[in-house]
Amino acid sequence: MSQQITNDPFAAIRVQEYRYLLMGRFTFIMALRMMGTLVIWWIFQLTKRPESIGLIGLAEVIPALSMALYSGHVVDISEKRRLLLRCVFFYICAAGTLLFLSTDFVNIRLHKDYIIYGIYAVIFCTGIIRSFSGPLFASMIATVVPRNILSNATTWSQGTYLSASVTGHATGGFLIYLLGNQGTLTIVCALVFISLLILMQLKPKPANANKSEKKTLESVKEGLRFVFKTKVLLAAMSLDMFGVLFGGVTAIIAVYASDILHVGSKGFGWLNAASDIGSIIVVAMLTISPLRNKQGKKLLIAVAGFGICIIAFALSEWFVLSFFALLIGGMLDGVSVVIRGTVMQLTTPDHMRGRVSSVSQMFVNSSNELGQAESGFAAKYMGVVPSVVFGGCMTLAVMIVTWFKAPSLRKFEY
Repeated sequence: MSQQITNDPFAAIRVQEYRYLLMGRFTFIMALRMMGTLVIWWIFQLTKRPESIGLIGLAEVIPALSMALYSGHVVDISEKRRLLLRCVFFYICAAGTLLFLSTDFVNIRLHKDYIIYGIYAVIFCTGIIRSFSGPLFASMIATVVPRNILSNATTWSQGTYLSASVTGHATGGFLIYLLGNQGTLTIVCALVFISLLILMQLKPKPANANKSEKKTLESVKEGLRFVFKTKVLLAAMSLDMFGVLFGGVTAIIAVYASDILHVGSKGFGWLNAASDIGSIIVVAMLTISPLRNKQGKKLLIAVAGFGICIIAFALSEWFVLSFFALLIGGMLDGVSVVIRGTVMQLTTPDHMRGRVSSVSQMFVNSSNELGQAESGFAAKYMGVVPSVVFGGCMTLAVMIVTWFKAPSLRKFEY
């Protein structure tokens, strides 16, 4: 019976509570991606400086990294449903503040610089919220589905995340074009509120660890020790972190759309969505037909292909070629996302899921937000195109080093 359920590609979504978790996460991530897309476009239009996009990344990653280990400890000792609902509510407040900053009332009365500072301050607060919400969503998967379908549930979760990302990125770009900043942020607020209503349907999730069992510092150290002694998990996280840190181009797409490809906010929406479209295509395929063997080697090959796609995007001056370079890069990144997520779910004991997820979020935030900062500042000092070519080459270098220095990952199978 167990084997039959494990091989069923729809096993996880047959669990009603898991469907609520997926729908709530989809709506929440879609809103986050819309807001992130808008903020990058908004800041660049206000400043016309690539480094201002880099500062957005720093504004979010500094609190996210600073809080990550502590937040993992809190997730493990807390009732997860209540904590998750609080995170979503605070995100509504953050989106509402951005909505207020976008109004004519504020634009007439405040200088542009104060609006920019206000945006950075809100993004700083969302970094704190994300340090809790990321580990919460990841750790709750194992609380609503049986362990023998965790791999299937993880694939569906990654597919949901990527679907929300592509929808949020693309919709965000189109809504900026159609409704402007204020209209787009109104929809963001509505989506986060809908997510709150959906997630309220979840049952309470008791703590995985006893509050009095360990002191905070000892608990945090335990999570770090687990990750660093689990070589396959550490190698997979590190590969993703350095690959996306150097190869991620999300932050610089606004510059390409505006100043190189000259496609405006509408083309910006499509370019923003391209990578996630590719990822969701692959995740859907892997949900129906999972990778059966040599997953570690396939992960490394996918990262190498991703680096090549980034170089192609950097050198392209043709919108269609740029779009397909990002699309194929997203497909290869989708392979990485599924394998890495499955490794984490299968290797982590239940009582440490919050802490291990928080360490994973540190790697993810390092790669995404620090990568955004790296892209912005590298574009300023190296030039836009050379900086992206450099990032693609560094991604290839990271893969080569990992291939030889982390044989446990290269030989890994599940």
